[in-house]
Amino acid sequence: KTMSSGIVPDEECVSRFNELKLGHKYRYIVFRMNDDNTKVIVEKTAEPDADYDAFVGELPENECRYAVYDYQFDADGRQQSKILFVVWAPDTAKVKAKMLVASSKDSFKKVLVGIGAEIQATDLAEI
Repeated sequence: KTMSSGIVPDEECVSRFNELKLGHKYRYIVFRMNDDNTKVIVEKTAEPDADYDAFVGELPENECRYAVYDYQFDADGRQQSKILFVVWAPDTAKVKAKMLVASSKDSFKKVLVGIGAEIQATDLAEI
């Protein structure tokens, strides 16, 4: 399925996302555009014991990324989880890269069924 920008999500993106969602196999997944900007691919997965600081450390200073983070929290004494979809588009990234990430976001997010919330961040203070 092609995204509005013509970019296709790699099948691995969906299968890794489902492993995170259904099996909590990863704490987070970082996605990037492939080198010729035709596909979204998995860049990195992290073990379930990875923490939020490690996740933030994966986001490059001058490049855009998509990511999902399995956020675990207690609510009324029960362990809960919510999957956060992060759009990382730092101010220092190239304009074309930011436009590509923005135009592909909705259709990429649509193939990842089960997102709980979305965060759009342009610097680390917003994460």
